[in-house]
Amino acid sequence: MLQSVIFDLDGLLIDSEIVAYRIYCDILRPYGYDFSLAHYAEKYSGRPVLRNMTDVIEEYGLPISVTEGLRLASEIDGEYIQRGIPLKKGALELLTFLKERSCLISLATSSLEERALTILGQNRVVEYFDTFTYAPEVTNGKPAPDIFLKALSKTGIAAEDTLIMEDSEAGVQAAVAAHIPVVCVPDMVRPSNETLQKTVGVFDSLLQVKEWIEKE
Repeated sequence: MLQSVIFDLDGLLIDSEIVAYRIYCDILRPYGYDFSLAHYAEKYSGRPVLRNMTDVIEEYGLPISVTEGLRLASEIDGEYIQRGIPLKKGALELLTFLKERSCLISLATSSLEERALTILGQNRVVEYFDTFTYAPEVTNGKPAPDIFLKALSKTGIAAEDTLIMEDSEAGVQAAVAAHIPVVCVPDMVRPSNETLQKTVGVFDSLLQVKEWIEKE
């Protein structure tokens, strides 16, 4: 019986992957580099920020440290957040439905606390969440299972009564490694068929997830 749902944030609840792509474009542009959406989708989408920044600096030979890159990315991200990052289609409807079913709702995100709460607050959905787990709380990022195991430990609910919602290859792999059922709503990049076969469902939108849960 479904008692708890753990949500990813970026690319799943909020339409932020395109923002992440634009941030790297903004960082690389002063150095004369073009950064295609196809390249971002293939190599960087759905991965932790620290790993991506390290790889971007190495790939393009940027004359900045990872710390400087992360600071710059955070500043640019803040500018985009001020403009507003919307929820994905069906997010509010699904959150409302789960709350009405008395499901415990958790957030497990590679984002930092201030950023996540700011975005959720702008969209007026913070109050839907019962627990929050952020990147600094765990040692290993996705596809390691750490963040989902940490989130699960805060709920007191068994893995078999929990459902993870993810959009990315690494996210689904992390859920599978944590031995927690997972559904996938692909965002910019569709995970491999091999990875999707390990989910309990693949959907085009969070509205479809709501309809699926209603039928279960």
